[in-house]
Amino acid sequence: MRHQFLMPYISMDIGNYLTPVLVFLFSIVLLLPLFSLLERNQRELEQERAVKTAMEAREGLAKELHDGMAQSLFLLSVRIERLEQNRRNGEVSGESIEQIKKTVHEVNSYVRQAIANLKVPVSVAQNFTLEQSVKEQLAQMASEVMIEVSLDWSLDDEALTSAEKAELLSCIREAIINVRKHTRAGKVAISGQGGRERWRVAVTDDGAGIPYEDPFAVSGSYGLQIMRERAERMGWRLSLGSDAAGTLVEITKGGDAE
Repeated sequence: MRHQFLMPYISMDIGNYLTPVLVFLFSIVLLLPLFSLLERNQRELEQERAVKTAMEAREGLAKELHDGMAQSLFLLSVRIERLEQNRRNGEVSGESIEQIKKTVHEVNSYVRQAIANLKVPVSVAQNFTLEQSVKEQLAQMASEVMIEVSLDWSLDDEALTSAEKAELLSCIREAIINVRKHTRAGKVAISGQGGRERWRVAVTDDGAGIPYEDPFAVSGSYGLQIMRERAERMGWRLSLGSDAAGTLVEITKGGDAE
């Protein structure tokens, strides 16, 4: 513009000084909106991260509450129903009341522990034997929900990490709870076979089946949804089949174990 239109008015020296000033001014005018846009995008990204972190924390808390307090409360309701039946039959015993008190104390202890866990970082799970843990869970739940349980376990304990064992044990526990809740079965059979690369765990019962075409899509079926999320997070395959002859819950890794 100086060469074409302003040569009579602006000398070469003045033009050399004026050029960087103009470049600076134009740069400021153009870059300020760009910087503002970048700052806005950064704030929105931070907000999305905060929301995601909060949602993950809520999901984790929901799983912890479901695995502990919700299931304990369900078992408590079963014991109360049994106590009510015994009362009608004139068979109320101090032992039944003591069992209910024990369950209430367990729920109270779990709530206190859950609150304490929210204040400290989650520690790494210690190693434990999966077969022994499954046996202990089955023995406890069989006595609580009055279900006959059989176990056929040959799954190599070294095939899973401590975290995988904990997740698998939670899935098995949820499957048994659902048997009592939905199918009213009297017998449950649990089997586990395979090794590190391929294994299969199955929970079968002789109940009336689950009266839904897709049990995972039923509103309020948080247990099944959480169980599926656990399996997907571990890279396992979870399938559920149900008919008049009973229900089969199957968890596999690398295909069906032989």
